[in-house]
Amino acid sequence: MIDLNADLGEGFGRWTLTDDDALLSVVTSANVACGFHAGDPSVMRRVCDLAAERGVRIGAQVSYRDLAGFGRRAMDVPSGELAAEVAYQIGALRVFAEAAGAEVAYVKPHGALYNRTVHDADQAHAVVAGVRLAGGTLPVLGLPGSLLLDAAAEAGLAAVPEAFADRAYTPRGTLVPRREPGAVVTDEDAVVRRALAFAVHGSVETVDGTTVEVAPRSLCVHGDTPNAARIAARVREALETSGVAIGAFA
Repeated sequence: MIDLNADLGEGFGRWTLTDDDALLSVVTSANVACGFHAGDPSVMRRVCDLAAERGVRIGAQVSYRDLAGFGRRAMDVPSGELAAEVAYQIGALRVFAEAAGAEVAYVKPHGALYNRTVHDADQAHAVVAGVRLAGGTLPVLGLPGSLLLDAAAEAGLAAVPEAFADRAYTPRGTLVPRREPGAVVTDEDAVVRRALAFAVHGSVETVDGTTVEVAPRSLCVHGDTPNAARIAARVREALETSGVAIGAFA
C-alpha cells in the first residue's frame, strides 16, 4: 500500500497556486501550508474543510518564515526559534483541522527547510523538537536516509519515507536542486513511469542514468507542477491498475 500526498493551500489572499479542490479528489494526504511560505487563515480553513469532507488526512507543511520567497530560500534560524515556529504552525493548522472535525495527522517540512534537514542535524532536531512541543506524537514525512527521519525515530516519532514522482534524483538518492535544469519532471508519462518504479520496484532512474533504491511509504506530486491534478489522477490510476493499493499512512 502507498499513500499519495500533495502540497495544498499554497495561496494567499486573492492569489492562488494549487488546484486544491481537484487534488483533494485524488490524494490521500494533504500537506497544508501553514502561513509561513503560503496560506492564510481563510485558505487553511477551506482546505481543512474540503479534506475532512473527503476523508483526506491533513498534514502540517511547516516552513521557514519566508512568504516572499515561497519558503525556498536558504535561511539560518536558531534551533530554539525554529522549534517554536514549527510548533506555532502546527497549532495554527490544528485549529482549523479540529473545527472541520478532523485532526493534524502528520508533519512535513517544505522547500528549503525540507532540503536542509536532509543533511543538517541541528535543523533536523529543531523540527522534531517543534513537533514534540506542539504535543502528541505526530509522524514526520521526509526523504529516505535524511537526518530528519533519523531525528524523528530517535524521538519516538514515526519516520515516514516519501518519494517525489515529479522531481529528478541524484545518484545519492537526494533531490536535484530546483535551480538546476531538469530538476522538475514535467512530462506526464515520465511522472507516471517514475511513480510506478517507486511503488513497484522501490527504485528510480537518476540524472546520470543509474538506478538508486528509494522505497517510499508515501508518494508526492507537487501541487504547483503544471497540470498537477491531471498528473496525480493518472498516477493513481496507473498504480491501481498495477495492483498497488492506495491508502493514507497516518
